[in-house]
Amino acid sequence: MTSYEQAVLAAKAISGKKGLDIQVIEISDVSVLADYMVIATGNSSTHVKALADEVEYQLDKAGISVSHIEGYRSNTWILLDYIDVIVNVFSDEAREFYDLDRLWQDGKAVDLTDIID
Repeated sequence: MTSYEQAVLAAKAISGKKGLDIQVIEISDVSVLADYMVIATGNSSTHVKALADEVEYQLDKAGISVSHIEGYRSNTWILLDYIDVIVNVFSDEAREFYDLDRLWQDGKAVDLTDIID
């Protein structure tokens, strides 16, 4: 599975659990960290955790294991590192504070119109 397909699968998993403001940004041309950054928001700490759990479940089901997880106990920002894809699930306040959308604005936004609801 390509890194693009992994990022799309993560976005679909988040969408399926009613995640908000889902963004997939291709960052391979501007960073060596990963190929794609997925950013999404949950509407409560429980929702943030449920979104991260769903991403991990769906990618694991596809044979892709998470390399590292950060912030699982905080419930405001959970980071799932899949080496080529980094998934960030935020509470609304944390997303606004860390503003990763602005930080990665030099990356190329992936159009998710026909991919997720």
